[in-house]
Order: sequence, then structure tokens, then C-alpha cells
Amino acid sequence: MYMYVVVRIEESQKKESMVDQRFSHLTCSEIPYHFPDPAAGKPSPMEFSSGGDDPDSHPGGKKRYHRHTAHQIQRLESMFKECPHPDEKTRSQLSRELNLHPRQIKFWFQNRRTQMKAQHERADNSALRAENDKIRCENIAIREALKHVICPCCGTSPASEDPYFDEQKLQIENAHLKEELDRVSSVAAKYIGRPISQLPPVQPIHVSSLDLSMASFGGPSLDLDLDLLHGSSSSVIPTLPFPQLTISDMDKSLMADIATNAMEELIRLVQTNEPLWIKGAADGRETLNLESYERIFQSPYSHMKNPGIRIEASRDSGVVIMNCLALVDMFMDAKKWMELFPTIVSRAKTIEVISSGMLGSQSGTLQLMYEEVHVLSALVPTRQLYLLRFCQQIEQGLWAVVDVSYDVPHQDSQFSSPSKAQRLPSGCLIREMPNGYSEVTWVEHWEVEEKAPIHRLYTDLIHNGLAFGAERWLSTLQRACERFACLMVSGNSPRDLGGVIPSPEGKRSMMKLAQRMVNNFCASINPANGQQWTTLSGLNEFEVRATLHKSTDPGQPSGVVLSAAATIWLPLPPTSVFNFFRDERTRPQWDVLSNQNPVQEVAHIVNGSHPGNCISVLRGLNTSQNNMLILQESCVDSSGSLVVYCPVDLPAINMAMSGEDPSYFPLLPSGFTISPDGRAQEGGASSSIGSGSLITVAFQILVSNLPSARLSPESVTTVNNLIGNTIQQIKAALNCSTTC
Repeated sequence: MYMYVVVRIEESQKKESMVDQRFSHLTCSEIPYHFPDPAAGKPSPMEFSSGGDDPDSHPGGKKRYHRHTAHQIQRLESMFKECPHPDEKTRSQLSRELNLHPRQIKFWFQNRRTQMKAQHERADNSALRAENDKIRCENIAIREALKHVICPCCGTSPASEDPYFDEQKLQIENAHLKEELDRVSSVAAKYIGRPISQLPPVQPIHVSSLDLSMASFGGPSLDLDLDLLHGSSSSVIPTLPFPQLTISDMDKSLMADIATNAMEELIRLVQTNEPLWIKGAADGRETLNLESYERIFQSPYSHMKNPGIRIEASRDSGVVIMNCLALVDMFMDAKKWMELFPTIVSRAKTIEVISSGMLGSQSGTLQLMYEEVHVLSALVPTRQLYLLRFCQQIEQGLWAVVDVSYDVPHQDSQFSSPSKAQRLPSGCLIREMPNGYSEVTWVEHWEVEEKAPIHRLYTDLIHNGLAFGAERWLSTLQRACERFACLMVSGNSPRDLGGVIPSPEGKRSMMKLAQRMVNNFCASINPANGQQWTTLSGLNEFEVRATLHKSTDPGQPSGVVLSAAATIWLPLPPTSVFNFFRDERTRPQWDVLSNQNPVQEVAHIVNGSHPGNCISVLRGLNTSQNNMLILQESCVDSSGSLVVYCPVDLPAINMAMSGEDPSYFPLLPSGFTISPDGRAQEGGASSSIGSGSLITVAFQILVSNLPSARLSPESVTTVNNLIGNTIQQIKAALNCSTTC
């Protein structure tokens, strides 16, 4: 308590000194403004012309002032609002229009700018004076309170009058503590393998603006107009302007309280069963009983006050092939978090580490983060939110990680999503298993206010809680951890390229190349940097949407890239559609770019227990492009599946198979996402349309090698024909006469 009071008074004294310094230099002599003489009865200088070359000056050097007419002042004021710094041409035009000398026009604008600057400084001074008075009052109150300080241990007053204001003593103690911290950090770093985070400073921390650029897009986007698109005159929006955040000690204390309460609620949600959670009779999904939740936590839902708010809450549990400490480390690293969930998390960034964990442990770590979660379709907007992520070790071998939304000032003005989503206490409980695996129980709890109608294709999937539910998070985590496990296995695939079995390093290089391809594909469907989709065409059964971005990343072709996507519904189960896309024998039926030529799989790398989780290298038959191969990865879990492919030249594949770093191989992937439509009703009965699949077809095309290129009508026609022909061939091959 005493330390806090000392720091508070020191900060106040510093602010007082800053205010006094601000006032000290504001003298009238330093303001270059021609003020009138009140005794002489002269009008305001804004009504007169002034200047050394005034043609109406008297020969004796004494200037003769002329009062401007009301029309002249009105015209000058209107021009000043448009352009405070007019050029010589504009001044000459005003001179002829108002019958004034150009010098009079010039000095009128100079005086007007000076007057405006003085007004702004007076306003700033008033605000600083008010703040200074407030700080003085706080100091007086704190000093009075310190006179009556009582020791909580012995109940007596301090021995001296105010020993805690001994600045020299505090400085010596601070220096001693810093030396001790550096010594402990250097010793611990030898055993932990990394330096310990330094303690946060006492003064407020100014957090820089968010860097929302993604590596897959190669930096900030160009302002490329889409005015040539049919029915659109919008342009690609640049990086979103995020405000600077100042996190004070009071903010940190509030964040810690919110995170602690969220952790307690998450643990109760995980450990409590019925009647808090209701298990579906048909699918076994666990959803939250809202009445029981309100009764147990004594927190009425907002949807009871606002019928436009929807609640999504689900729970799921399963075994993950990764130890709990590795999982916790990946969850607390924003970059690794995105690598674990590329199909769900489109963007994540740690804004500030509010508190660091214990020595060599993540327990007690609290972070303020920004995150965007998405569904792989251009028809579903991303959910954008700030959140607090808190990690805590409950007991030996049991960890918990909780996320809860945190309101940041002015966040609504920077979010472009048509829905406002709040993440109520959500997260997971991770229990260590003897075999090195982990048992994970996941809880997702959302409060969503839709500002715009959900697209009809995704209404059931989102309203049933499947799009952002716990089942999707857990199944994606299980598949990602299987992939990591396969990456560490040193065995080789029975099939190989050119009869040469790839080395373990070559296998890992190929898997990293394929992973970068998948991440790039997912990012292209929901682009970063505030880029908006533009509808190219709305056909009878689907609409094509597109966006442009500049590509400068070494891992992508340099130039302007067009991303286009369309989503359709097919009356087939997702498994059947996935098997159709990943089978190289059926590829000529839908791949319009291969001219219906057959392909042959020449390399195969397993990256999961399901036979559909694999990486393939395909070679086109009966084609003249013998040096061009197709890299393809297919992955599937209970929440959906992906088939992503990209043309890669033969030398690049050979380099990757030999174990070289694949980070700089250019990739421009395309592919398909397949997910259930969510239309199955309770009890196993289907709706009148029947349960089926939602398929998103996405292409990336290099529009131009010039970074300033614009989209032409020919490119629009090419994209529409490419996606339209692909969809028509898919329908014909699967015997689907109609889509929805």
C-alpha cells in the first residue's frame, strides 16, 4: 500500500512539472499574430488586409488599413475551410474575385492560421489546467490520508512522520532488487534454456498499434480499386487503424480480476454435468442449459433483455496426441495458436503480457490478445474480438486455459464484422495421461448479436452451434496434433518420387511446404488487413465473390493476386464429397485447368490416422508440361475436410524431397472446403431438404506482375467462367441436378 502511494505522488509531481513547463513558454510575444490596439479602436485583424507591399500604404511608411466587406470575409472563410494553405494560383483567383491585392489575401490566410493555432493552444492549456487541478486535489487527499496510516500488523502508526517518501532510500532499494533479479534470471536461464521475462515497469505502458499484416499476404495491401467489377465501386481497404492502448496499473488489476473469475467459471463448467449440460439423444452433443446456468452463476443472460442476442454454448472432450505442457506452450503463443487452428483462427496477436508466469512455467500467465475466428467461406463474416487469455496449473498434471472477451476503448469503430460476438468464459482443461497423451475437455460459450442476416446456406450450421462450437475446436486440435506426431516419425512412405525414398529431412520439408500451402489457402478465403469481398456475379444457384491483395512475400508470386470463392450446397454426405475430390482417378471430372487429362500419384506422405489425411504429389499424363507437378494435401475430421492443391515445378519438389528449406518456394494454392450443413434435426430426422454438404470452391489467380495493376473486365469474366465451369462439372460428376 505504501509503495503505491509513493509512486502515485511521484507521478503527480511529474505531471505538475510538465504542466508548468507547458504554461511557461506560452507568452504573447512568441505568437506571430497582428493583434489590434484596443485603445485605438481598431477592428479585428481578421477584417483587414496587412503586408509590407500594400498598394494603399502611405508614402511615410504608415499603413492604411481597409475593412473587408462581409462578402469578402465570408468568401475567405469558406475557402479557408477547404484549403488553409492556398497556392499562388488560388490566391490570384481570390484577388480578382474579391478585388483585393494578392498580398492582402496571403496575409489574411497567415493571420487566420495563426489565430486558429492560438485557439487550439488555449483549449489545450485549459485541459491541462483542469488536469493539473485534479492531480493537486488527489495529492492533497493522499497526503492527508497518509497522516493517519495504521500498520495492519501491529496496529500502530509509523515511527517517523513519512519514511516512505524517502526517495533516496527507494532508489537504493530498487537498484538492489534489479541486481537480484538479473542474477536470478542469468542463473535460471542456464537451466531453463531461455531468459525469464522482466517485471513490468510501474509507469503506464503505451502499446503500439496492432500490426495486422499476415506473412501469407506479404505485408500491407495496396489500395486497388475494384471499380471495374460489375455493380461495385468499392476498393480494397488498407490495414485497419487500431488505436494505441495505454494499460495502467488499475487496468491490469481489473484484467486480473476478470481472468480469475473466468477461470473459476470455466472449471465449474467443465466439472459440472447435468442439469447444467444437456446431451443430445441423436448426436450426443453437449449443449448448455441456459436456465440452469443462470441459476448456478446468478448472472442473467443478455438475450433475455435483447431478443436479438443469440447464445452458443457447447462442450466436448477427447484424447489428444501431445503432452499437456507442449499444448499449454502452444496455446500461449499466438503464432503457434494460428498454426494449430488455421481453419478456425484467421488472425491472432498478443497485445500485451499483463503478468508473466512462474519461473520456467506458464502458470499464472495473463495476456491481452486480439483474435479473429472464421468459417472457411466468403459468405460468413469473421468474428473479431479482444480477449484475455489466462493459464493456470490447477494441480500436478492438470492445466486450464481460459479465454474471455475484454472491452477495449473504440473497438466497435474498428471492427468491420456485421456481427458483434462476445466470448464468455471459454477454454479447456488439459489433464496429463501416463502415455504422454492429454485428455482435453473443451468449452465454447458465445454471446452473438447479429447486425445482418446470416446467409441462408449457413443459418442451420451457425444457429446449431456447430460452426464455432467446442466439437470443431477439439477435432481440429486432434487432427493438428496427429500431423505433428507424423512430422516427428522418421519412417518413410511406401510410395516415393522417381524411385528414390525421401529422407526423414525430406519428409519433414514436404510436410512443412504442404502446411504453408494449407495456411495460405485458409487465409485467402478470409483475407486479412480489412479486405472486403466484392460480389462479381450472382448466378441462379451461387454467387462468386472476390478480393484483391498485393503479394510481396517470398513464398508467393510477386504481384497482384485475385482470390475468388463461391459456396454451394449438395445433397450428399461430406464424406462422399471428400472422397470424390481427393481421389486422383476422379480428378479429370472436375479439374477444368487440366483439360480433363488423367493424373498419377507419384508420391504419398501419410500425416494422420485417417486414410484421407495425406500429402500427394501428382503428375499430369498426356500433357506437354512434364516439369510441372501438383502438390496436394487432404485432411478430414468430424467437423469438415479440406482438399488443397497447388502447381509446383519439378526442381522445387526435388529440393523439398532432399530436405532443403521450402519457405521460399512460391505457392498460389486453390482448393475446396467441405463441411456438414447442420440441417439434421433432433432425433436423427432430416429436414425437408435433407442433410447434405456445404462446398466452398476457391481459386487464387495472379492478375498482374505489376503491383499497381487493376482488375480488368476480362479477369472478371475468366474468374466467373472458371468457378462456374468447375461447379457444373462437380454437379455432373456427382449426379446432382440442382444445388441450393
